[in-house]
Amino acid sequence: MKRMNDYAVQNEDICRKNDHIDPRLYEEFGVNRGLRDENGKGVLTGLTKISRIVSSCVKDGEKVPCDGELWYRGYKVEKLIGNLGEEQLGFEKIAYLLLMGELPSEDEEKKFREVIGTCRTLPTNFTRDVIMKAPSEDIMNSMTRSILTLAAYDKKAKDISVSNSLRQCIQLISEFPLLAVYAYHAYNHYEKNQSMYIHNPDPKLSTAENLLMMLRHDQKYTPVEAKVLDTSLILHMEHGGGNNSTFTTRVVTSSGSDTYSTIAAAMSSLKGPKHGGANIKVVEMMDNIRENVKDFSDKEEISAYLMKIIDKQVFDKKGLIYGMGHAVYTLSDPRERVFKKYVEALAREKGRESDLQLYENVEVIAPKLIAENRNTIKRVSPNVDFYSGFVYDMLGIPRELYTAIFAVARVVGWSAHRMEELICTDKIIRPAYMSVMEEKEKC
Repeated sequence: MKRMNDYAVQNEDICRKNDHIDPRLYEEFGVNRGLRDENGKGVLTGLTKISRIVSSCVKDGEKVPCDGELWYRGYKVEKLIGNLGEEQLGFEKIAYLLLMGELPSEDEEKKFREVIGTCRTLPTNFTRDVIMKAPSEDIMNSMTRSILTLAAYDKKAKDISVSNSLRQCIQLISEFPLLAVYAYHAYNHYEKNQSMYIHNPDPKLSTAENLLMMLRHDQKYTPVEAKVLDTSLILHMEHGGGNNSTFTTRVVTSSGSDTYSTIAAAMSSLKGPKHGGANIKVVEMMDNIRENVKDFSDKEEISAYLMKIIDKQVFDKKGLIYGMGHAVYTLSDPRERVFKKYVEALAREKGRESDLQLYENVEVIAPKLIAENRNTIKRVSPNVDFYSGFVYDMLGIPRELYTAIFAVARVVGWSAHRMEELICTDKIIRPAYMSVMEEKEKC
């Protein structure tokens, strides 16, 4: 291994030299890096009826930024959540909406919940033979391995008909909480030498309730905890179709690949720190601020330390205030607006008002400092990741599970987009790349 490592290190410079492309060529040939132009507008790559993101409106004939909106199947997400009862858990109901395209009747919702509960199980000895083998701190990798292995237990794994793909998607939505929690328990036991307990899911409980119950040794949770986690799952379920992992889902689906390979590919995309790992960076940053700011109510002290972060003097020295800004939203992230009141309720229950005050002060101060010290015309506001890590911390969810919890929610959106791609398009997604290769021999 050392010899191989040494060889790779010795040849890094060769790769860097021969793979370098002059950044000016992207502008010269009109290539949008990251499929986004200089103003952050995405290249149009498809159509969808599943969801929509709104970040601007037309006023007096001119396009201007507006408060962000997120729509699921024709409904604003805040209305969907607001129409749920104070203690009603809506993950399954909204999952039905995204998958089927319409809100379920009471009977349809009841039947769907029963189906989810029935499917929330794994093949015999799967936990022992697959999940507990080669446990890893990288829960996303463990889950991806499990997803691909589940194909071996499915006699119709390669059948990509609409009905069979729908069946597979619903099963994976049901199984994801088990794959995540059991992978963590295996890692916690074998790698951290802690006690291991494997609780069977309760088919009568919701996804959020099962997550909390299976994760905790005493299997207990409060209604507020379940409600906050359920709300978080709904808000992370889907996001416009243009995100990296959902686009991956559509690309792999378009190739004719099976459901398990498609969702595994989406997992590999989501685990990237530029995509699904953002809330971990927020929590790490806030830990650093706590260690260096004495008074969480002193806005001047907080402001001074945030300036050190912006100036690359402290924390990870990258000059970023994590949880601020979004690729599409400008004035506000609707998910953060909706989530805020649930965060406040959980903070009161957990006695974390002081930490909440720090978060709220950073939320107010950071956008102003970024605007004053960054050469950008785009306004910055807190995104949903700013508070989601704080919520997971208050719920006692280990950081190794943060991105996995994101996946438990987003698999619903991936599934909806897989179904739409199968139904609407029979053409492989094949983007164009312009070659700027230097010819080294004469023809």
